[in-house]
Order: sequence, then structure tokens, then C-alpha cells
Amino acid sequence: MRKLVYYIAATLDGFIAGPDGADPTGPGGFWPLPADYVQYLAANYPETLPFMAREALGVTAEGSSFDTVLEGRKSYEIGLAAGVPDAYPHLRHLVFSTTLGESPAEAVEVVAGDPVARVAELKKEDGKDIWLIGGGALAGALYGEIDRLIVKLAPLTTGAGIPLFGREAAFDPRVWKLTGHEAVESGALFLTYDR
Repeated sequence: MRKLVYYIAATLDGFIAGPDGADPTGPGGFWPLPADYVQYLAANYPETLPFMAREALGVTAEGSSFDTVLEGRKSYEIGLAAGVPDAYPHLRHLVFSTTLGESPAEAVEVVAGDPVARVAELKKEDGKDIWLIGGGALAGALYGEIDRLIVKLAPLTTGAGIPLFGREAAFDPRVWKLTGHEAVESGALFLTYDR
């Protein structure tokens, strides 16, 4: 069965974005993107790079981890505001929203229903694992369905922001097993945990 993998960048203090929810890696963003970090992503998770980065870096690899990406409306609208209705045309792309209505991109599926039920359906399908890109609210809603966490831990603190599982996540302690870890020289850690 396919796994739901929350593959996400986080600060040392557990935040995935600033308090305003804006793209921390975009213009004016605060997230460091050193060359060795980007090279690690391109070599190990090329499918998680948006098409603009893939083109700029000359990345053509299909990737071996994911064939589907899930994101919440707020995360998706960051790309829309930048004029990018589908940053991942090389993946099956689902956006969870009760307010978005029709999809701005033909290949992007808007899901207005229960995310837990839709993920259960996706897990039963054949294919590679399912990448949960965020945001925090969707990750909180899918908390019980996440099979693996891959945290790209930045050597950065922000003091405040959007937590890993959003601001509305229920208190539900879980213990995870560390199944992989790598570091790049610039200080980022890539930590893999399985449920």
C-alpha cells in the first residue's frame, strides 16, 4: 500500500512558514537555500522541485519516491499569486479546499470533500508514495493518516510562525521511529521517521 509522506521543511523551533503564511523561500523570504541543500534535493527527491526549479537546474529525473502531491488551499494560492497554477505538472496534483471551486489548472484536482477519506482512496491505488507538501492545516487534518515524516530541518529559528501541523491540530502524542538521517555541510538535516 502507498504511504502518505509529510515531506516538509521545518525550522529548529518547529515552524514551516512565518506567521503570515507567505512562501519563506520566495522573493523576500527568510529561508536559507544553500547550494548543497538544493543539490541534495535534486539528487534525492527531484520530483519535489517545482517545474521552474527543475528547468533552471536542468533536472529531468522522474524521481523514485512520489507520483502524487497534496496541498491545502493556502499553500496552493501562494503559487497562484505568483502566476503558477500548477508547480508540479510532472506529478498528479490534488488541492484540498472547500472554497476554491473550479481548478485554475486542468491537471490540478480540487478536492472539496473529506481529506482523510480521499487519502484512504489514494493509498489503495497503485503507484509511488503520496507527498503531503502542506500546509500545516492540511497536515493537521491528515495527522492520523501520515505514515512517514521526512523533515528537512533548517539551521534556522523564527520564534513564531505556522507550526508543522498547523495552529488547530488536536493534541495527540505519537512516537515515531527514526529510519534515516543525513546532513549537508551547510547545516540542514534530512530526518526520516516512520510511524
